Amino acid sequence: MTAIIDHALVPGTFDPITFGHIDVVRRARRIFPQVTVAVAASIGKRGGTTFTLEERVDLARAALAATHGTEDVAVLPMTGLLVDFAREQRAGAVVKGLRAMTDFEYELQQADLNFRLDEELESIFVMSAPRYGYLSSSVVRQIASFGGDVSEFVPPCVATALRARFV
Repeated sequence: MTAIIDHALVPGTFDPITFGHIDVVRRARRIFPQVTVAVAASIGKRGGTTFTLEERVDLARAALAATHGTEDVAVLPMTGLLVDFAREQRAGAVVKGLRAMTDFEYELQQADLNFRLDEELESIFVMSAPRYGYLSSSVVRQIASFGGDVSEFVPPCVATALRARFV
């Protein structure tokens, strides 16, 4: 008999966390009784990250604590392989949001690799809510870097952090 999965990870760089990310977390929380947001160190990310790992963890915690339906979601920093982190956390699934075909191709490759490393780790994909289909952290960072208003795309704590970073 196959075990029921009661803990899922929502991994990502979250540089910064957006309303699109929060939507995926909220939907994962509706499916699984325990959800952990795994904020990846992303050491090899081209150009680095705008916020440090610690800042991204803090912003994600603050954003989720202030969002109905995600208040009880854990947020942890993650270094190393996702499959190893999933084992450490005793999580049986990874939940990823998909916006477009390009997301699907990338996420399918990642899911295939994760399966090769751990056949017990399930990959679950949720389609982006239409209002977030265009939204990405990189777009938010670009708008903020030019002094644009990002309050439509991110929680207030994130908008404040972005304004402070790009002043």
